[in-house]
Amino acid sequence: MTEAGFPYQDRGLDVDQRVADLLSRMALADKAGIMFQPMAVIGELDAPATFGGFTGPSTRAMLDKRVNHVNILQAPTARDLAEWVNAVQAEARRQPLGIPVTVSTDPRHSFGNNPGTAIMAGPFSQWPEMLGFGALNDPELVERFADTVRREYLAVGIRLALHPQIDLATEPRWCRASATFGQDVVIASRLGVAYVKGLQGERLGVESVSAMAKHFPGGGPQKDGEDPHFAYGKEQVYPGGQFELHLRPFHEVIAAGVSQLMPYYGVPTGIGLEEVGFSFNRAIVTDLLREQLDFDGIVCSDWGILSGTCWGVEDLTYELRMLKALDAGIDQFGGEFTPDVLVQLVRAGRVDESRLDVSVRRLLREKFTLGLFDDPFVDVEQSDRLVGTPAAREAGLAAQSAAHTLLRNAVGAHHLPLAKRIKAYAEGIAPTAFAGRADVVATPAEADVAVLRLVAPWEQRGTVGSVEFFMHAGRLDFSEEQILHVREISEQVPTVVDVYLERPAILTALKDLDVSLIANFGATDEAFARVLFGEAEPLGKLPFQLPSSMDAIARNRPDVPGDTPDPAFEFGYGLRYENWRPSPAPTDDDRAKTMVSRAGRFDLATVTLGTVMDDAEAGPVLAEAMPDLAHLPMLDMVRNMPFGTVLDIAVDQFGTAAIAALKERLHAL
Repeated sequence: MTEAGFPYQDRGLDVDQRVADLLSRMALADKAGIMFQPMAVIGELDAPATFGGFTGPSTRAMLDKRVNHVNILQAPTARDLAEWVNAVQAEARRQPLGIPVTVSTDPRHSFGNNPGTAIMAGPFSQWPEMLGFGALNDPELVERFADTVRREYLAVGIRLALHPQIDLATEPRWCRASATFGQDVVIASRLGVAYVKGLQGERLGVESVSAMAKHFPGGGPQKDGEDPHFAYGKEQVYPGGQFELHLRPFHEVIAAGVSQLMPYYGVPTGIGLEEVGFSFNRAIVTDLLREQLDFDGIVCSDWGILSGTCWGVEDLTYELRMLKALDAGIDQFGGEFTPDVLVQLVRAGRVDESRLDVSVRRLLREKFTLGLFDDPFVDVEQSDRLVGTPAAREAGLAAQSAAHTLLRNAVGAHHLPLAKRIKAYAEGIAPTAFAGRADVVATPAEADVAVLRLVAPWEQRGTVGSVEFFMHAGRLDFSEEQILHVREISEQVPTVVDVYLERPAILTALKDLDVSLIANFGATDEAFARVLFGEAEPLGKLPFQLPSSMDAIARNRPDVPGDTPDPAFEFGYGLRYENWRPSPAPTDDDRAKTMVSRAGRFDLATVTLGTVMDDAEAGPVLAEAMPDLAHLPMLDMVRNMPFGTVLDIAVDQFGTAAIAALKERLHAL
C-alpha cells in the first residue's frame, strides 16, 4: 500500500467523501473482489480452505483477488481468532489500496451446531437458542444478549453478524425453527429490533457489529417443511395467503436501521411472482425491498446461489445466473469466489461497470462507518479476557434456565421443583449436574425420582459431515421404542421428562403418562438442574404450537401460525412453580456429600464426541474402535455432537455388537 495520503485515508472527512474518493481509485478487479464473501479458515494464510470434501482458495489467494469480506466457520480459542484476524488485516494493508477485511460469522452463542447455519458457542458465552428468547418475550434481555454478542465479536475482530434470523416458525417440520423467535409475528418483530439495536446501537458506528437480518422476505413457509438448502425443499408456499405476515418483521428491522439483509434460497410458488430463488427475483429485491420498503443497505445473497442452490435458474449458465442476480439487485455474493467472472462480464459489455459502483459504494460505506479503515486490529492479549467472561457465562446460564417451559407438573415425588438430597436415576444428563443436589443411583429401582432428558425427534439424513447431515428435519414424533422406554421407567418410579425443543415435537404420548413434563430451548445440564431443584424458575411460554400428531401436521398450512388441529399444547402455554422461593445453590460442602453410584466417567448420551476423543484414557479406546473417525469431513463440527448420537449413526457401519462393546469399555473407565 502506498504511503501517500489520499482523501479516503483521512478520518477527518465524512464517510461519503471518503467513499467517493476510494471508489474513484478502484480498478475493475477491486470492485469485483469486494462483491464476494467466501468462506475462510482460521490458520495459516496460505493454507487452502477445506470444508468437508470441498477445497477452496487460501486466505492470501482471496486477498490477492481483492476479496475483502470473509465468513469464518471454526470456533477455536478467542486468542486464535484475534491473532488470525490481525494477520489478515495486516496482509490486507499490503494490497494496493489497503482495503480492510470485514470478517463475518453465523450465530455462535447457542447450542446449534451446523456448518450451514450456526456454530456451537466454543469460547463464547452460551445462551439459549433464539426460540428460548421467543419463549421469554423480553426485548430488554434480547438487547442485553445482543450487546454481549457485540462485545465478544469486537474482541476478536468479527464485524458482521449473519443474524438475526427473523423468519416465522409456521411450518412445524422446518429444520431451522431453533434460530427463530417462534411463530408469532409481534414477538419476532419486537425481538428482532431489540437484537439489531444490541448489535448496532442506535446507529451503526465504530463500536458496532453490523447485523444481516435474514431471510427476506421471510423463510419458514416451506412445502412439507423441507429446507431450500436442498433441491427437494426449494418451494416456498403460501396456501393461507400470509406472504405479508412473514414480511412484517423486516419492515420493523428496516425501520430500526438494520445494515444488511439476506434473501433466502426458496422459490415463491403459486403466488404470481417469478418462480426463481429470492436472490434472483427482481420483484423481491428491487421492486419490493428497494423501492417499496426504501432499503438502501447491503443485500447479500445466501451462500452458494451461483454454484449450488440456484433454484429456478438451474438451466442457466453460471454467468447468466450472476447477471440475473445483479439485475435483481444483489450487492454481494455469499459463499462464492469468482471475481474474475464478474470482471469478464464487464469487459464483454454484458454488465455496466456503473452497476458495480452502486453495490461497491454500499459495501465501502459500511466499512468506513465501522471504522475498519482507521483501526481494523484487535488487542490479542485482551481477547481471552473479554470473550466468555464469568459474568457473561452466568448471564447465559440464567437465560437458559429461565427459558424452560413447564408443560405438566405431576403430583408426587416428581412434582417440580424436586426436593434435594433425593436419590435420582438419570438418563441424558451428566451425573455431575446432580452434585450437591441429589445422590445419583444406577437403576430406577433404587431411585426416588427418575430424570430423563430427551431431544425433539428428527430423521437422520445425508452422509456424515455433509450440511444435510446436520439438518434436523422430517418427522417429529418419538418412536414407539422411545415412548415404551419412558413408560416403563415412569411405571417404576416418579419421573421427570425434559425435552429439547429445537422444533415443535409431538409430545402427545408423553403428555398422557404420569410424568412431570418440561421443555428447554438450549440448556446445559447445569442450567436444567437449577430449574429442576428450584434454584431458578421456568418462565418460558411456548413460542410455537406443539402438534398432536403427524396427521395434524400434514393438515397445517405452512404459512399460517398455529394451524394444526387439536394441538397437544397451544402457543403461549406455560405453567409456573406455585409459591416459588429460590432454593440456595449447592455449596462445595454440599457437592462433596452427594454420591454417584453409576459406572462410567461420562454420560455417553450427552457428552460431546470431542470430550471423549480428547480424554487421555477414553480417546485411545475410541480411536481403536473407530480408526477413521479422526479423518471425517467437518470433524470440527462433528466433535460437538452428542456422543450418543454419533454412536447411533455408527451402528450402521460397525454393527450393534461392536458399539455395545465400545460402550462397555468406556463405562468401565
